[in-house]
Amino acid sequence: MSGAPLRPEVLEGPPAGLPGLDPAWSRLVPVDDAATGRPVVHHVLDTGAELERLGIAPAGTILAVHGNPTWSYLWRGLVAASLDRARAGAPAWRVVAVDQLEMGWSERTGTTRRVADRVRDLGALTDRLHLGPRVVALGHDWGGVIVSGWAIAHRDVLAGLVLTNTAVDGHAALPGALKAALAASAVGTEHTTAFLDVTMAIAHPRLDRDVRAAFRRPYRSARRREGIRDFVADIPSTPGHLSRAAVDAIAAGLAALDVPALLLWGPRDPVFQERYLHDLMRRLPHARVHRFEGAGHLLPEDADVAGAVLDWVAAPTPARGDGSASAAEPYRPLWAAVEERAEDDTAALVELRGVAERTIPWRLLARRIQDLAAGLDAVGVRPGDRVSLLVPPGADLLAAAFACLRIGAVIVVADAGLGVQGLTRAVTGARPDWIIGIPRALAAARALRWPGMRIAAAGLAAPARAALGVRHTLPEVARLGRGRALPTAPAGDDLAAVLFTSGSTGPAKGVRYTQAGLAAVRDAITARFALGPGSATVAGFAPFVLFGPAFGCRTVVPDMDVTKPATLTADALAAAVAAVDADTVFLSPAALTNVLATADDPAAFDGVRLLLTVGAPVGEPLLDRAQAVLRLASLHTPYGMTECLLVADVDREAVAAAGPGNGVLVGAPVPGVAVRIAPLTEDGRASDATTTEPGATGEIQVRAPHMLDGYDLLWRTDAAARAGTADEPWHRTGDVGHLDDGGRLWVEGRLPHVVTTPDGVVTPVQVELAAQRAGAPRAAAVGVGPRGTQQLVVVVEGGEGPLAEPALAERVRAEADRPVAAVLAVRELPTDVRHNAKIDRTRVARWATAVLAGERVREP
Repeated sequence: MSGAPLRPEVLEGPPAGLPGLDPAWSRLVPVDDAATGRPVVHHVLDTGAELERLGIAPAGTILAVHGNPTWSYLWRGLVAASLDRARAGAPAWRVVAVDQLEMGWSERTGTTRRVADRVRDLGALTDRLHLGPRVVALGHDWGGVIVSGWAIAHRDVLAGLVLTNTAVDGHAALPGALKAALAASAVGTEHTTAFLDVTMAIAHPRLDRDVRAAFRRPYRSARRREGIRDFVADIPSTPGHLSRAAVDAIAAGLAALDVPALLLWGPRDPVFQERYLHDLMRRLPHARVHRFEGAGHLLPEDADVAGAVLDWVAAPTPARGDGSASAAEPYRPLWAAVEERAEDDTAALVELRGVAERTIPWRLLARRIQDLAAGLDAVGVRPGDRVSLLVPPGADLLAAAFACLRIGAVIVVADAGLGVQGLTRAVTGARPDWIIGIPRALAAARALRWPGMRIAAAGLAAPARAALGVRHTLPEVARLGRGRALPTAPAGDDLAAVLFTSGSTGPAKGVRYTQAGLAAVRDAITARFALGPGSATVAGFAPFVLFGPAFGCRTVVPDMDVTKPATLTADALAAAVAAVDADTVFLSPAALTNVLATADDPAAFDGVRLLLTVGAPVGEPLLDRAQAVLRLASLHTPYGMTECLLVADVDREAVAAAGPGNGVLVGAPVPGVAVRIAPLTEDGRASDATTTEPGATGEIQVRAPHMLDGYDLLWRTDAAARAGTADEPWHRTGDVGHLDDGGRLWVEGRLPHVVTTPDGVVTPVQVELAAQRAGAPRAAAVGVGPRGTQQLVVVVEGGEGPLAEPALAERVRAEADRPVAAVLAVRELPTDVRHNAKIDRTRVARWATAVLAGERVREP
C-alpha cells in the first residue's frame, strides 16, 4: 500500500439522514489503483464491524455491486435484512455493497474506466477487504457484468452468483432506452440529471421523494456525474467498441461457471428486456430463476430482492453437474390410449359448433398425432423446446399437444380467459420456442411481440402467412411427417408441460409437470372414477379435452365458449350428451349453474351416471338443484388445483349427511394422497408445525404422486410452496381448511383472505355460507383495516349498493353469529377468469375499503 496521504475532498461519505441507511454501515477504504498505482478511495457499506461487535462469525460474504446511475444505497434493504436475520439467530452473512470508482461516494479520479478496468478495481478492493473463502457475488444493471467478471476471476472463493436485470450479450440489438441514453451523450448523463431522473421514474411503485433524493445525492454536480456519462459510453454498441472483447469474454466465462446461480428479474424493464434473461438462462442452465411480476428495472426497489437473496444463500441450489439423476421409472405415456386404439374406427372426439358436428375416429386421431409428431421433428422442434398452444379446445389442440409430448417438446398452455395482458405475461414468461395458434392468436403474438416461431393451426393464404410471420401450418407439418420415423420417446422425468393457473389469486403461475407426472394425473382420475374405454364424457371443462381421450373415453366438446363457462346452456349440454351417449360430464360450477337455469327437460340427461363439478368447491344448495335435473347421476365435487388436479372427492349424499359446517366439505383424500394442516397463528399465518388432528384450521398441505414438479421461473414461489423434505415433498396449497373426525377435508377459503380481527382469526367461507343462508345469492367476507385489527365486512351479490337492504343485513349478522362491521351490496361479485366461480376477494376488499372511507368508486 502506498504511503501517499488521502485527499480530504474524497473523505466525505454519505450524509446522515438518508432514509433506510445507517451511517455506521459506511466505510472508506483506500486501495492502490490497479491502473496508476496511486491510492484511491472506495466507499462501501459493510456489515462486518457490526457482526464482529455482536460476536457473530459470518458464514460468508455477499458482495453487492450496483449499476448506473445508482450506488450502494440500492442494497440498503439487503444490508438491513442481513443484520436483522443475524440478530434473530439465523446464519449470518456479511454484506459488502460497493460504490464503484467515479460513482456514489467513491473517489472521482478523473480516469475513464471501462469494463475491464472496473473488474480489476473490484478485485483490488476485495483483496484489500479480505472477504474470506465463501463469497456470493451479486450484481444489478451493469454491476451484473462487472461482478460476473470478478466472479470468473475469483473462482477460488466464489460460492454463488446472483444477477438481477443485467445483460452480457454484447451482440444483441440495443433496447430503445439504451439507444436514447447513448444519443443523449453528455447532455443527458453529465450536464443534466435527465438520465438519473428517468431511472428513478421507472420504479414500480414510484419511489418516495426522500428515496429519490438519496439516490441523487452523490451526483449533485456535473463533475460528480462524469462516471454516469462514462458508464453509458462504455456500452459496447458497435463491433469495434473498446469494451466489446471484455464483455464477450465475461459472457463466455459465465457459460463455463459451475457454481450455484440465481437470476432475479423484473419483467417491466424497458432496458434489460426478457431476451436478456433468456440469454442468461442459456448460459447458466442450472440457475434458479424468479420473475417478480409487476417489477421493473430497479428490481431491488420494486421487490423483495433482499429476502430472495438471503433465503437462497441459506440453502443454495446445486452447481452445474452436481447430484445424480434418478433412474427413470416406467410409465404409460399420456398418449398411450390413442396409440392402443390406432385401428379403431369408432369416434374418439366429437366437436359441436353451432349446427356443425365434427367427428374424429381413433384411427384418424392416432395417425394425425403420429404425422404431426414426425413433422414437428422434421421442421426442427426438438426435445425440451417449448411450444405455446394457442388453439381452442378441440381436435387440433388435442393432436398438437399429444404430438409435442410424443417428441419430448414441452407444451405451454395458458387460458385465453386471462385476457391480453395476462396471456402476454404468461406466454413471454414461459419463453416459447414455437407458437401454434389460430390466426387471431398469431395476430396478437405479432402485435405484442411474443417470442417463438409461428405455426398456424390451419392453412393460410400467402398474404396472411406473411402478415402473421407464419413459417408452417399444421396441415403442412402433418404432410411432411407422413411416413417418417418418430424419434425416441421422452423419459418419464423429462419436463412435459407448463400449465398456467387461472390467475384468481394473483398473476397466473406456470405449473411444471413431467411426462410421468401428467400420466400420474390421468391414472389418479381414472382409478377414482372408473373411467376408460367403456366410458363417454362431455368435456365442459377445458383440461378434459386432453384428458378424456387420454382416459380412452369417447369425448365430446360441447357448443360453448370454454373461456366463459357460463355460456354452456342445457340444450347444448343435452346435444353433447346425445352425440356420444355420454355417461360422464365434467363441468365448472359456473357452467353447471347456467345449465340448471336453462334446463326444462331432465329426461335429456337420464343417461348421465356421473357429474364431476370441478374448479371450485360446491355447496349443498347447488348440488340439490343439479340432482333435480341430472336425476340418475351420482354428483361429485372433486377438490384439487392446477398443482395437484385431484386431492379429495365427495358426493352429494355425503355433503347432505354432513350438514352445515365451518367451510365446504370436499371429502376424504383419494388413494395415494396425504393431507395435513399447518394451523393458523393469531396473526392469520400458517405455522411451521403441522397436524392431522380433527378441527385444527390452517393451511392445507398435500403430498401425491401426481402433483406438480415445481413452478416455472418462480423460484421463490416454488420454495414457499414446498414443505417437508426432498424425499417427501409437500405442497402448500394456499387454501385454508380443516380435517373432521372422519379424516375428511373442509375448505374454508384462501390463506391471503383470512380476516384477522381483534377477536381472533376468521376464515371467509364460513361467513359467506352464513350470508347465503340469510338469502344472499353469493357473498364475499373480507377484512378492512390493518392486520390484527381488521373489521369483518360482508359484501352480498344482487343489490344496487353500496349498502345492503337493512333486512338482509340484519339476517346476515344473525346467521354469521359474530361481529360484522358492515354489509355492503353489489350487482355482481368479481370472479376468476377461468371458472367464473372463485370470488376475487382481494378486489372486493379494496372496493369495500374505499367505500367505507367515503370514496365514490365503481363496483369491483
